Amino acid sequence: MLPLGLFRSRQFTGANLVTVVVYAGLGLTSFLVTVQLQTGLGYSALEAGASMLPVTIIAAFGSPRAGALAQRIGPRFPMTVGALVLAGALLLYSRIQPGTTYVGAVLPGAIAFGLGVTALVAPLTATVLASVSNRQSGIASGVNNAVARLAGLLAVAVLPGVAGITAAEQGVGFGPGFATALRLAAGLCVVGAVIAFLTIRTVVPVRAVPQSLSVSCLDPCLADRQPSRT
Repeated sequence: MLPLGLFRSRQFTGANLVTVVVYAGLGLTSFLVTVQLQTGLGYSALEAGASMLPVTIIAAFGSPRAGALAQRIGPRFPMTVGALVLAGALLLYSRIQPGTTYVGAVLPGAIAFGLGVTALVAPLTATVLASVSNRQSGIASGVNNAVARLAGLLAVAVLPGVAGITAAEQGVGFGPGFATALRLAAGLCVVGAVIAFLTIRTVVPVRAVPQSLSVSCLDPCLADRQPSRT
């Protein structure tokens, strides 16, 4: 059973609230952008996946540095800035429409997305684990992972309808609703930035945790960590 006492920690609750809103935006974006590239720009499934390689490369090389920065200055600033950069990335992605080019519309968003994920994810997950005792770290990690997955699923199920998306058509994509949905997702990331700024302490001991290329950059870092006691 989940010990509800975990949520008495302001750090733990705040970090999971950030996870809810930010990962809702990211989950929605990952789904919509992939389909938009295939139906609106005529990419194959392989080309759509390959177009996101800048995100993986930036996250793989930048995560250790983001973790080290959070170790020095605390996680509040990296998490806040990371969520805001992600919001900007989603606004850049919202320009993907039939007729736009990879360099003009997709690549800028992918680069910004990679930078935002790099700044946010490692400090966020390390903060979750640092906010509980060592013996509760497994439970805390599981809660954070479940929260991230649930947020993404709910966003994909609900927000396209809110944005007026019904279906994607070949050569057209999602139509005007695509940009609306991406703006909603960007707004969620801004909310996440505000929550991080208000709830995460400036100084929290965290460790730099590199992300493996075999792990999705949207996954909370779940391995090779020793949270400190608070």
